[in-house]
Amino acid sequence: MKPYLLSAKQLIDKVKKSELSSVEVANSFIERIEEFEKNVHAWAFFDKTSFLEKAREADDWRLSGKPLGPLHGLPIAIKDIFKTDDMPTGYGTPIKEGQRSRNESEVVRLLKNAGAIIMGKTVTTELAYFDPGKTTNPHDYSRTPGGSSSGSAAVIAAFMAPVAIGSQTNGSVIRPASYCGVIGYKPSYGLISRSGVLRLSFLLDQVGIFGRTIEDMGLISKIIMSKDSKDASTRIYSTENMESSVLQDHPFDPKFVFVQTPKWKNLDSDSKKAFDKLRKKLEKNVVDFQDPSSFEKIFEYQQIIMETDMAHNLSYFYETNKNKI
Repeated sequence: MKPYLLSAKQLIDKVKKSELSSVEVANSFIERIEEFEKNVHAWAFFDKTSFLEKAREADDWRLSGKPLGPLHGLPIAIKDIFKTDDMPTGYGTPIKEGQRSRNESEVVRLLKNAGAIIMGKTVTTELAYFDPGKTTNPHDYSRTPGGSSSGSAAVIAAFMAPVAIGSQTNGSVIRPASYCGVIGYKPSYGLISRSGVLRLSFLLDQVGIFGRTIEDMGLISKIIMSKDSKDASTRIYSTENMESSVLQDHPFDPKFVFVQTPKWKNLDSDSKKAFDKLRKKLEKNVVDFQDPSSFEKIFEYQQIIMETDMAHNLSYFYETNKNKI
């Protein structure tokens, strides 16, 4: 099987057992990127020379007999709003194009310390909110991949990366994951640090993970879920069983809640049919729930919080470069 088809867990296991080298893994993804990037446009920054050099360094480290990190040699794509000190962080806007940071986000630091290789930066909508980026949906180039973590979802769907990091303030992980048919895991608020990440809203911003297996979600979560003094929202959370728990049999059948939110009436007929089909398939495990009438205000409240915070946090960009946004 070609390396790009393997899960993150499989790649790490094969590299650690010397069944694959990090360079072989890198070359497999490079070939995939060279074939599909011209249509998907998921990368804001990708330098194959730098990627290969990092892979060679990972191989040299492994061959030296030194201890290996839990993610040794694993390529990971990062949304272009996370600061990195060895490649540009552009926030999806011409205002920041080509600019580099002296600091790194806490998530990137933790991934690197665990032995991961940062492949490059994925496309985001402008400032993680405004105009859509250049990315297309890998399943149909005429359609949207969703946003704002457009590139992070698309690189997974196109098998151009095994794992990617994204963020959401208003559905920006779960939306593109759904559109692109991949797993998008958005843990509870406060479990992953936002330090070094473009801030839209302190109350709503959250980091998420994209991948193709649940096991990979546990693998990455175990590394990046941590208390961080630079992000007051973070808290201590046990990740000891993150990997093993996803492989265990369910102690009981899962229960699903079917909620027709106020937005249900806006759905097209095909989408409603798809939901109805899924509901019937899961019927014995589904509980219907009717939103209280007060829930109709939730969307309005969320919008007020988000736009108020954004007006404060992004005011510098508007005041200094409003003609470029």
